[in-house]
Amino acid sequence: MLRHVVLFRWRAETTPAQLEALGRALVALPGQVPQIRAYRFGADAKLVEGNFDFAIVADFDDVAAWRAYAAHPAHQKLVTENIRPLTAERAALQYRVDDA
Repeated sequence: MLRHVVLFRWRAETTPAQLEALGRALVALPGQVPQIRAYRFGADAKLVEGNFDFAIVADFDDVAAWRAYAAHPAHQKLVTENIRPLTAERAALQYRVDDA
């Protein structure tokens, strides 16, 4: 299994309405992209100063499934319309997870 982790820092001018729209789009995404095996996301709990604002964690069966997700039109639309306009900083990685 492959896990995809993305962290975001939002721009200072990001509004609650934009974050609500992002949440709705993220909830809908697994129903649109069949390669997604598991999908979780959420805002930072603000326990430590300097953390990123938001995280997305998605699991895929393999690299091919992740690549299909990354290229999927629904994912691309979400990135273009709901994520890029809010993003000041982004960090991401993919790593292999043992199914055991």
